[in-house]
Amino acid sequence: MSNTEFPTRYEGRAAWTGEQMRASNEWHYRFSQADLAELHAAYEAVSHLPIPQITRTNFVLPTLETRFDAMRQDLVSGRGFLLLQGLDIEDASIEKSAALYWAIGLYFGTPVSQNGKGHLLGHVIDLDYDPTDVNVRTYQTNERQYYHADSCDIVGLMCLRPAKLGGLSSIISSVTLYNEVMARRPDLGALLSQPMAIDRRGEVPSGQKPYFSLAVFNHFAGHVSTYYSRRYTESAQRFDDAPRLTAAHTEAFDLLDELVEDPRLHLQMAFTPGDIQLLHNHTILHDRTAYEDWNDAQRRRHLLRLWLCPPNGRPLAPAYAERWGSIEIGDRGGIRVPGADLKVPLAPE
Repeated sequence: MSNTEFPTRYEGRAAWTGEQMRASNEWHYRFSQADLAELHAAYEAVSHLPIPQITRTNFVLPTLETRFDAMRQDLVSGRGFLLLQGLDIEDASIEKSAALYWAIGLYFGTPVSQNGKGHLLGHVIDLDYDPTDVNVRTYQTNERQYYHADSCDIVGLMCLRPAKLGGLSSIISSVTLYNEVMARRPDLGALLSQPMAIDRRGEVPSGQKPYFSLAVFNHFAGHVSTYYSRRYTESAQRFDDAPRLTAAHTEAFDLLDELVEDPRLHLQMAFTPGDIQLLHNHTILHDRTAYEDWNDAQRRRHLLRLWLCPPNGRPLAPAYAERWGSIEIGDRGGIRVPGADLKVPLAPE
């Protein structure tokens, strides 16, 4: 394809810079005492239920429902990220913390499986796995994650406990990233708009290859939707039938990595207990810095994660179906492998 087949620039609220967001408070919302009372009253009405049986119908939020629906609209069609603060969980049990988080998440989308084990609720914690193992996902270690997108419309994280040092969340607008690439090297922007093999890291759906094919920049229905994971793209080269990366791909990845490290473009934030971060994967890439943890196992960094499929998602290119199983709005995303039963574990597995 020629460079002229791709837009040179995308405009809109999703095309922000870190500098702009550091000067703004529009991206975080602190729960008021009235909000907290409403959340805890809703929890008491369902506290006897297993978490998977909690729904928007029985977890009733008379005031927050309208507010959450507006936030979800802005996540999908606007700025693309949000930080909710002030949820008082420091003395709460894991059962209550997880239930509150699950229920809030339902107002943003339907939970989908995050891994080959069928986990609808994930635990982001260092499990002392070998970070060099190609089948280990980086969130299971204390290593830096590097900028990437997940296989869902919205990813949410709730902090139970922060690290001793490090573990900062770093995000960047992938719309701005595309604009910057096209301004500097439209030839590489065009290359990154072509599909390439991405490693499934051992989580292979029935009848599928151990890798899938998707472009970094996917142009469809007037949007650019971004899917980037350099480490997973490069590790897919271990498969003999995967299309080969070239020197130009390496040059393109190097340019992306240079841009995401620019403090003018990215935004970093530290989590405190109860913070909930929500990101629109199609317009945001996210990273986590390496961290040093506490020796006390009861104090170790621990985040809960949700992958969510909202009812108002954007249209996606047909190529997404290979990874997402479907591109149907409201029913797509997540990882499904043979023999995996959907579940909500309250501890890492």
